[in-house]
Amino acid sequence: MPRITLLSEADLRAVVALDADCIDCVERAFRALATEAVSMPPILRLDIPAHNGEVDVKTAYLPSLESFAIKVSPGFFDNPKLGLPSLNGMMMLLSARTGLLQALLLDNGYLTSVRTAAAGAVAARWLARPDARRAAILGAGEQARLQLQALALVRPLERVCVWAPDAGKALNYAAEMSARLGIDVVAAPDIDRAVADADIVVTTTPSREPLLQARHLRPGMHVTAMGSDAEHKNEIAPAAIAAATRYVCDRLGQVRVLGELHHAIEAGLIAADAPMPELGQVIAGQAPGRRSAEDVTICDLTGTGAQDTAIAVMAHARALQSGRGTPFES
Repeated sequence: MPRITLLSEADLRAVVALDADCIDCVERAFRALATEAVSMPPILRLDIPAHNGEVDVKTAYLPSLESFAIKVSPGFFDNPKLGLPSLNGMMMLLSARTGLLQALLLDNGYLTSVRTAAAGAVAARWLARPDARRAAILGAGEQARLQLQALALVRPLERVCVWAPDAGKALNYAAEMSARLGIDVVAAPDIDRAVADADIVVTTTPSREPLLQARHLRPGMHVTAMGSDAEHKNEIAPAAIAAATRYVCDRLGQVRVLGELHHAIEAGLIAADAPMPELGQVIAGQAPGRRSAEDVTICDLTGTGAQDTAIAVMAHARALQSGRGTPFES
């Protein structure tokens, strides 16, 4: 009988950290989307409005990997009232040769959080100016913390401004991240002042109304939009998308449906069939990214099954090497 490994969140945290190797792993997944015959179906989404819940299912097969992952990612946003976390989830890792189950990764969303932050770092690595030193983070939750941690691995940050709808959370974020990273992090009272001198802006909120406007863009700025992973979410004003020198996305078919581009298309500012480069194409040299220090670049990231498969394969391999996990027979 096939041997299956059960990996707990503790096991996975022990073998996967948000580090340079993780960023490189996610970068390879982006490149694969442009250079390999990747099979990645549209996201399966289930809404449970009675309980303010949603479930996303993502998967992808990458020919360069011997396994593929299927991820189930629930978000139930009334859970904090019950003393429960809003997000959880798990991944199933299966052999790409036989389809047999190899591992259950009970990560409670940890791997998703890490690969999402790593994706932001990849976007900055390829699109932000090499000398970018000032960043603005919109949002003060877990992903806002991870995004800054990842960004600091790829750019020489010296000063960061954070804004959040809850000013108290922004102040706590600033104090915590200053101490953790040794960078000057300050809370801004509004978005205008948060982004005023930013070289890089990262949006990490579940906002349903645009936060970053066209007036906020300035020459040389790079924007990574992370929060718009559902049709109703919108962090970047359609006019800002249209005003950017260069717009790049993770998967064009996805962002036309649920990314920031989706809203610009609905507003009539971008043609529904407009050809837009994907980040993997930029990495592979198939499409240009930033072409000058004055360019304004926006990267629209909605999360892909390719990233989930890549990080699940890496986590499984590291767990086996270190003897982590609980084996059992099916």
